[in-house]
Amino acid sequence: MVNVVNSMPMSTISLSGAAVAITGGARGIGYATAKAFAAKGAKVYIGDLDAELAKSAAAELGCVGSGLDVRSRQSFSDFLNGIDGPLQVLVNNAGIMPAGRFVDESDAVTDAIVGVNLGGVLNGSKLALARMLEQGGGHIVNVASYLGMAPAAGLATYCATKHAVVGFSESLRDEVAGSGVTVTVVLPSAVRTDLVSGVKLGGLLPTVDPEDIAEAVVESCKSRPAIIAVPSWMRSYETAAALMPDRLLGAIRGKLTRDRVLRSLDTDARAGYDERIRRDAGEGIAAEADKT
Repeated sequence: MVNVVNSMPMSTISLSGAAVAITGGARGIGYATAKAFAAKGAKVYIGDLDAELAKSAAAELGCVGSGLDVRSRQSFSDFLNGIDGPLQVLVNNAGIMPAGRFVDESDAVTDAIVGVNLGGVLNGSKLALARMLEQGGGHIVNVASYLGMAPAAGLATYCATKHAVVGFSESLRDEVAGSGVTVTVVLPSAVRTDLVSGVKLGGLLPTVDPEDIAEAVVESCKSRPAIIAVPSWMRSYETAAALMPDRLLGAIRGKLTRDRVLRSLDTDARAGYDERIRRDAGEGIAAEADKT
């Protein structure tokens, strides 16, 4: 179940034959989203840093796949230029989530997190928006995280980028109101993808599947709401947190993230993901899998 915040009624986007571009589309949320849009008859274009994996995923789904480094405006422009016809929907999904103490995070990894999670959203939104305004309509979906509304020890830079994406999305939505272009930000809780490798799931930490996020993204094309939370009850946490004493709130946050990321993270289970991030960051290329 998802929670929807809608500031104004908007017309539904007909997905049959619509051109939909998805970043970080070769794995996880991105792959599930591409599959969901394709099932609706959309013409789906997958972009991912791993060009071969993007092409392979696209072949499985009957889509178009290509290499994409979202940090590069030129790479993003080339990706969008490869779309046949007007772009109806852009899904900014690419994201990375290194975990650990901020003080131990290398500068290269910090730059990669900011470059992919925030820079990629800004690059894609600006390029897509110009096209959509010219054609008189379109829809941008930014896959952020519920950690764009709440803090998480051990994920400081990640949280910073997701807070920024939420603020950007809501601001841009207001800026283009009445133009025919809309912006939705999706706030998933923990999603069962590579990003949460080694993190103990369950308990107080709500966990969902990539297909749940994909469903929310596709559904956003109907009423085009401002915010969608998955699962829906996570929005009530904000209200409850504002009323809690600091000590109680700190204890709950400890159970949700601090204990899981800083104290009980399975570094062996996470080694493959972290190595890919470090390798790509060290090469000056931001790794893209999927968000959240």
